[in-house]
Amino acid sequence: MGQPSEMTDDAAGRLREVETRIAIAARGAGRDPTAVKLIAVSKTCEAPAILPVLKAGHRLFGENRVQEARAKWPALKAQFPGVELHLIGPLQSNKAKEAVELFDAIHSIDREKIARAVAEEMQRQGRRLPLFVQVNTGEEPQKAGVPPKDAGGLVALCRDELKLDIAGLMCIPPLEEEAAVHFAFLAKLAGELGLESLSMGMSEDFETAIAFGATHVRVGSAIFGSRGQG
Repeated sequence: MGQPSEMTDDAAGRLREVETRIAIAARGAGRDPTAVKLIAVSKTCEAPAILPVLKAGHRLFGENRVQEARAKWPALKAQFPGVELHLIGPLQSNKAKEAVELFDAIHSIDREKIARAVAEEMQRQGRRLPLFVQVNTGEEPQKAGVPPKDAGGLVALCRDELKLDIAGLMCIPPLEEEAAVHFAFLAKLAGELGLESLSMGMSEDFETAIAFGATHVRVGSAIFGSRGQG
């Protein structure tokens, strides 16, 4: 009887539980579980806390800050080949060079200045990263993301003028509002813009996000505990 609680005592066990929940949610929505990518959000976690998840075979991780990721991930990537690192937090233009060097995808393109900075860096470095446009679906003044009404224009600029690989859209719903409304809106907007990928859903609502078509869920605290909020 004690086995389930023992499983939740370690990050590798919690990872497996989250993977199981993702598979159940996907099948419940009539989707293939392999179509949902789990981004293990390791922000605020030091390398020793990440190691059990890496040793369990997981290779897709998310970080919020370029500087924090720079401090721990080069060594971890050298030790564990095949790691894919996604930037899921706001990006400043002066960090574009480091971001393009270190990350394998960026989920937080939210304005023209950032798009241009990233495009210039990718050309300079000879790299092509898949990008997501972050939409501020709740139009919260304190939160990053392009206003919904401007999302189409930003996507067009990125694709047509800057020739960027825009994989899809990303959102972080307001805490006090029903997440499903925002997930449904983002899915509809992505469909209108011809985008296939949806980065949405965190520890508390990833199953709901999967029901609305999430292709990437960003899960931190459900795997790493309170230090890996997300």
